[in-house]
Amino acid sequence: MSDLPPLPAGFRTAGLHCGIKDDPQKLDLALFVSDEPCTAVGVFTQNRVCGAPVKVSRERVPAAAARGVVINSGNANACTGQRGIDDAKWMTALVADRIGCDAENVLVCSTGVIGRFLPREKLEAGIPRGIEQLAGTQEAFHNAARGMMTTDTFAKQSLREVAIGGKTVRVSGAAKGAAMIAPNMATMLAVVMTDATLDPIAAKRILRHAVNDSFNCISVEGHTSTSDTVILLASGASGVVPSSQQELLAIETAIDDVCEDLAKQIIRDAEGAGHFITIDVRGLREPDEARKIAKAIAEGPLVKTAIAGADPNWGRIVSAAGYCGVDLREEDMSLSLNGVPIYAAGTPTDFDAAALSQRLRTEKDVHIDLSLTLGDAACRFWTCDLTAEYVRLNSEFTT
Repeated sequence: MSDLPPLPAGFRTAGLHCGIKDDPQKLDLALFVSDEPCTAVGVFTQNRVCGAPVKVSRERVPAAAARGVVINSGNANACTGQRGIDDAKWMTALVADRIGCDAENVLVCSTGVIGRFLPREKLEAGIPRGIEQLAGTQEAFHNAARGMMTTDTFAKQSLREVAIGGKTVRVSGAAKGAAMIAPNMATMLAVVMTDATLDPIAAKRILRHAVNDSFNCISVEGHTSTSDTVILLASGASGVVPSSQQELLAIETAIDDVCEDLAKQIIRDAEGAGHFITIDVRGLREPDEARKIAKAIAEGPLVKTAIAGADPNWGRIVSAAGYCGVDLREEDMSLSLNGVPIYAAGTPTDFDAAALSQRLRTEKDVHIDLSLTLGDAACRFWTCDLTAEYVRLNSEFTT
């Protein structure tokens, strides 16, 4: 376990199987707990159909005296009416009673199948066992990351450390996600922890910035989930209180890096995917224009299937840029694929399509670079290809 990310000071975690999932080897409950009251902020799904835990947690942040997060996987507790709200609040109360705080100081997330009620009897037995297992070890953190997983094939964790005033500030995060991934916010769960001191106002600004350039820049198939949640907890247990803009920026950069790392891990674990695709769009008037184009390319099924088949069919990429609503002309665009120029100022280039196709078959990291001449704004986006295996997995999800 020595190669796993450690926890920031002041936090303990746990992950275990409580019976929501049939397979006892698959963990389905996770706890992230601060030993002392901490700052908590969150960013949540923009889907109007959202899970009960999203509704409950959204009302409880930003907070200055939070104590933790309880997460179950295998059941989204979404589209479950008042019973779902009651169950989500009941989960937080069960945790709060055992760690000695008010229920409002505990946040809750659920992920999994929509439209099924939570099995209270399983959680009622599992949550106390999870509290008993809370620890600040790398293994406990890894188990918590596993407890969040649904169709993920590996636990997603990340760490950055920053030296400030002779002390070390640690930022660690765990995330889940492999499908139903679309920006605004990306379909996933993440808990990011730091032992720096951050007030709720600063923490909220930092988290929104980090999410905008990471989880809001990934897409698997364009489906925004009911459960998207990213929570940032700041314990202050390192004793570091940023006293300058430079120190605050160092912490912000570490949080940005952890979120980007976790976001990219989600795409690398995308269901059925064979290629990891980085999309750079530059030369626009406004960042939103660049983001619109990158998103259209990332979610274009014809683009994604072309990459899956190692087909350098560049017309699908430039046409996606053309239909996304940004004012541009063909001659404004130039395109490279894995460093090979294939379209320049609105005109096809003479390139070896067979050789590029072979590269796409063997190089599983793909880079789409679209340059325009309209300004200086840019966006980087990450996505994956769309394969028959993705269709198979999602056609059999509940049956």
